Amino acid sequence: MSFRYFKLILILLLIIGALVVTFSQGYFRGGNDSVLQPGDLLFQDLDCGPFCDAIEKVTTGYQGTSLSHVGIVAKDNDGNFIVIEALLTGVGLTPLDVFLNRSLDAKYRPKVAVGRLKQEYRHLTPVALEQAFTLDGRPYDKVFNCSNDNYYCSELIYEIFLRSNNGKPVFKLQPMTFKDPDTGNTFSVWREYFLELNVPIPEDRPGINPGVISRSPALTIVHVYGSLTKGNGGRFPD
Repeated sequence: MSFRYFKLILILLLIIGALVVTFSQGYFRGGNDSVLQPGDLLFQDLDCGPFCDAIEKVTTGYQGTSLSHVGIVAKDNDGNFIVIEALLTGVGLTPLDVFLNRSLDAKYRPKVAVGRLKQEYRHLTPVALEQAFTLDGRPYDKVFNCSNDNYYCSELIYEIFLRSNNGKPVFKLQPMTFKDPDTGNTFSVWREYFLELNVPIPEDRPGINPGVISRSPALTIVHVYGSLTKGNGGRFPD
């Protein structure tokens, strides 16, 4: 699968997500805003085909769930909830309903968990949000390099809290892997992806993913909207 095909899939997912907002009004009317606060992290069980499958197979999220995307909750100038996130189009501001309706379970509920920083870290939130807004429009980090000033989804969260904490990480980088744990071989989707970009696969380079952040001791999962996929193919909660 080529990078162009990958990009097309994500664009189609965004379009479908926007359509779902329209057609799912009888099932799910936006987010339950009462459970959200600016600075909350939204962890998403995103369905994007082989890429998300590969990400989820090598990472473990909250209580063993499959989480492949993350964004941070903020408010726009009109006081409406938005999500600041990094997609292939770059860092951007997404209406809360569009984010939540992007990936739904069988009961038309968002496959999203809400993470909130514990009290001892919560003072970092205002500066982290300021930093997130300053990064609006930055390119997507296609090569997963934490030092190139481009950002993939979890790298954006890592970076804004690093900046808000005087350069001390709140979430820890870990060696990345692009190999199937069952075979020890690089996933074919990643092999083709990096081949097209003409860059080496950054195996064992420092990086971060949504699952790692969701299990961080710095935060607590305070709400789950719908059923998240368990790593073994089950659901959480039932």
